[in-house]
Amino acid sequence: MKAVITVIGRDTVGVVAKVSAVCAELNINIEDVTQSILQEMFCMIMLVDLSRVNVAPDAVRDRFETLGREMGMQVTLTRQEVFDAMHKI
Repeated sequence: MKAVITVIGRDTVGVVAKVSAVCAELNINIEDVTQSILQEMFCMIMLVDLSRVNVAPDAVRDRFETLGREMGMQVTLTRQEVFDAMHKI
């Protein structure tokens, strides 16, 4: 199963490393990533593969929500089919 991880918030050192570390911890493979800094705001979108994740789906979502709180950023995980449906015209 594929998913999209989005990260938005004030730019700070180590954001990519922290998100990548959580992916590694949960056995999530990062397939593609794009990031940019708009003035002082950091924005990142990752396409990830959840097929080998080593915890329950709720635990994955909770872990990224916790990470977001720790970093003071918005970190969301959305299954790709939900993300695709949300962005169809």
